[in-house]
Amino acid sequence: MLVAVRYEKIVSLVNQRGSVRVSELSEIFQVTEETIRRDLDRLEQAGRLTRSHGGAVSIKDEQQTETPYSEREIANAEEKKRIAQAAIQRISPNDQILLDASSTAWYMAAEVPDLPLTVLTNSIKVATELSSKERIEVISTGGRLSQRSLSFVGPLAERSLDTYHVDKVFLSCKGVRLDRGISESNELQARIKERMIGIADEVILLVDSSKFGVQSFTHVAGLSEVDTIITDRRIDKGTVQQLQERGITVIAV
Repeated sequence: MLVAVRYEKIVSLVNQRGSVRVSELSEIFQVTEETIRRDLDRLEQAGRLTRSHGGAVSIKDEQQTETPYSEREIANAEEKKRIAQAAIQRISPNDQILLDASSTAWYMAAEVPDLPLTVLTNSIKVATELSSKERIEVISTGGRLSQRSLSFVGPLAERSLDTYHVDKVFLSCKGVRLDRGISESNELQARIKERMIGIADEVILLVDSSKFGVQSFTHVAGLSEVDTIITDRRIDKGTVQQLQERGITVIAV
């Protein structure tokens, strides 16, 4: 098979399925996994797909499933602002913290006092908001820019996170279920948040009550990885009890 033909077939498969693993493509095209990885790298450079850990995801799928930042910013805004204020109370001077690209993390960045802090983030909005605060050192992950979320994602952003350690990570997600844990809208966002959780001593999940019981597309982590959940007062009392029984601190504001 000609290389150009293989490229087109790979893109077609990725778009049909949403995501495909290197091992699958190797079997389908009867070439080595190393050859497939080179193919995927070239196709990503050409803007035909996006590389992920162990495979590739469809750019079309990412654009369809990820809610634009402008929409997330106004959805449940009052609840998110209260959650952000409560989250700020968990920050101490000289902490090294990580803020994701959620709208709630942006509200935190807007309201956090100018304390001596180190803030690692993959969010353009968060980094810009913190840039005027002289005592806060801001570190950006870099990576491929997701235009809908205004965040850096992909292998480069993931590798960047692997070089750091933080005291606390503040992050949100698309869905939380007691039986399945935290989920996200697409694989790229799920991968970056999984890495964030892995480098933090304390994991603080910022989610309004509408996220509970929701199962989104891609698994991020089990609830056993979460130390604290900050949510709004509309959360079901039975859910709070079950979370507390798992050793998770629940703060409803």
